Amino acid sequence: MTIGTILLIVLILLLLGAFPSWPHSRSWGYGPSGILGVVVIVLIVLLLMGRL
Repeated sequence: MTIGTILLIVLILLLLGAFPSWPHSRSWGYGPSGILGVVVIVLIVLLLMGRL
């Protein structure tokens, strides 16, 4: 596995943890999951372009 793939897996797990439907993050709103979602999308694009 490359470092990019490992980083993508970790960010996806963080995105699931920050999703506002979980009890510990219900009051956070959509901010953390939105930011992590953008980071995951950027990483996917970089992986597909071969830059990472």
